[in-house]
Amino acid sequence: MPVPATGRLQWTDVPTPLRARLEDALDAPVTDTNTPAGGFGHQLAAALTLRGGRRVFVKAAPDADPLTAANVHEAAVLQALPPGAPAPSLLGVHRASRWTAVVIAHLDGPHPDLSPASTDAEQTWALLDKLTSSPAPAPYRAAVSATPSTAASLHGWAELAADPPADLPAAARDRLQQLAELETAWPALACGDRIVHGDLRADNMVRDHHHGVTFVDWAHATTGPACIDAASLAPQLVLAGHTPEDVADLLRDHPATATSPETTTAFLTALTGHWHRNARKPAPPGAPGLRAYQHRAAAAGLALLSHRLS
Repeated sequence: MPVPATGRLQWTDVPTPLRARLEDALDAPVTDTNTPAGGFGHQLAAALTLRGGRRVFVKAAPDADPLTAANVHEAAVLQALPPGAPAPSLLGVHRASRWTAVVIAHLDGPHPDLSPASTDAEQTWALLDKLTSSPAPAPYRAAVSATPSTAASLHGWAELAADPPADLPAAARDRLQQLAELETAWPALACGDRIVHGDLRADNMVRDHHHGVTFVDWAHATTGPACIDAASLAPQLVLAGHTPEDVADLLRDHPATATSPETTTAFLTALTGHWHRNARKPAPPGAPGLRAYQHRAAAAGLALLSHRLS
C-alpha cells in the first residue's frame, strides 16, 4: 500500500483478516474509530471503540512499511518499562495478511497543557526526574539493544556552515562555527544508561484522568544520558509560551541536566541543528506538517542556545 500523501491510514485500510483477528482478540466488534490530531507518522494510529464502550489504541501498518519495525519496538519497550513508568500498558501484538497491529491501553484525556498557566509542565519535569534518576533496568536495556539509537547521529550545523542559507537567522549565522564544533562533540557524549523516550512533545503525552501526565509513542525509546528527554522538552516549553530565559534556568537546575551541562548543551545544539537542516527539505510523504513544526522547533532551540551560550 502506498504511503498516504496527506495523513494517516484509516481502520478501513487495514486488511479484513487483521481487523477480524483484532476483534476476536478483543472479544468485541469495533463500533467507532478516532484518529487523534498530532504526530507525523502515516500508519494507523487510532482509538477504537468496542461494542460495550471499551476503548483501546491501535497502531498498524504493512510489514514492509518501516513504521512497523518502530511499532514492534514500541511494543517491546512498553512490556519492559519498570513498574510506575509514565507509559500505557501493552495489550498485545497481532499479525495477519502481512500486516502487524500493536494494541495499547487507551488513555482517557487530552494532551497536556505545557503553557506557563498550567501545572502540566511541572508534573512532566517531575516525571523526567523520576524516570532518569537511576539506571535503566535489565529488561528495558534488552528491549532496546537491538534497535540502534538515532540520537547520536543528530546533526545539521556543519552542513549549514558549509553553505549558509540566505534565511538563516542572525543568531545562528553569528555562531555557526561554535555551533558546528559543539555538534561535533555530541556523538562522543551520547552513550548512557538511562531510559530515554526519545521524542518528547505534548502530542506524545496524554493527561489521563486517572494517571495524570503519561508519555506515549515510545517508538524511539533507547538508552542514553539522562539529559536527552529534558533537553528535548525544553524547546517545546518555549513553543508553549515560556520565555527562553525561564526554560534555560530550568535546564540549569533540573537533576537530569544540571549534572551534565556540557552533554546537555551538545545535545541541544545537535538537535537544533537537525531541525534547522531538515526544515529546509521537502516534506516526506504522509507528514505534511513536519517541516513547519521543525521550523518552529528550530527557532525555539536557537533561542535557548543563545541564552545558554551567552
